[in-house]
Amino acid sequence: MSDTPGSKQQNTAAFYGQAVASFAVAMAATAIGIYQLSADAWVRGFLAIAVLYLVTSSFTLAKVIRDRQEGPAQGAAPAYAPFEKR
Repeated sequence: MSDTPGSKQQNTAAFYGQAVASFAVAMAATAIGIYQLSADAWVRGFLAIAVLYLVTSSFTLAKVIRDRQEGPAQGAAPAYAPFEKR
């Protein structure tokens, strides 16, 4: 394994499988819990939409953090900064 700045470490297939399985189990358990909840349909619907919003915003946050850590690519144009003075 190389510690050079430009090298990327790849995840193993087992780690990837564990992450996917964990996500699937968590989503299934949450869906079953919301379905079995003894509340009105609008409350269950609200909770389901809230869970979906939380999942999509978590994916977006993870991507933004990853992109910021990776930094700009070599030779790439500078990021758009509308309020930056030139």
